Amino acid sequence: MGGPLIAVPISALARWRGCTEAGMFVGNGNVQDDYDRACEVEGLAGVIAVGEEGAQGLVLADEPASSCYLPEHQAFVRWLGANCEVDLIAAAKTVLADPTTAWEECGVWETDGPAVLMDSVTAGTELGVEYPVGGGLPEQAPVPIRPGRLAVRAVYASPIEATSVGVIHLLPWPPH
Repeated sequence: MGGPLIAVPISALARWRGCTEAGMFVGNGNVQDDYDRACEVEGLAGVIAVGEEGAQGLVLADEPASSCYLPEHQAFVRWLGANCEVDLIAAAKTVLADPTTAWEECGVWETDGPAVLMDSVTAGTELGVEYPVGGGLPEQAPVPIRPGRLAVRAVYASPIEATSVGVIHLLPWPPH
């Protein structure tokens, strides 16, 4: 569907319902579904509830750009424009190392551990279900993260010629 990406803790995947027929944006209903709520996140990232038991997901808002998680930097990297992956990662590392980066503060994400990065349109229970007629499995990527509260900050930048990168950086909260 090309919706925003979301990182959902593995423990809460079954509670993420994605896009439903009752939803307002894609469905024909008048009730906000999880996909509708993810699409409403303004800014470059944001935190929303997953289910009703206090779990939270981290929405990588704006667009469904190819994205990965760099655990050594606790950062999501989004491919906005680059000639190759090496340039993209170099640009992300430049942004992370630059003390003058103009970060957008995007809230605090509390997670109980590892998560899955996926299209917010997909229900968590459907990640292991093949699409019809040999369409493969829904795209997903592991996010090896430790439990805790994390400040979320994000930026889109072009620190290297011909390379644009989105970086969503996670920092311990509260800061030490």
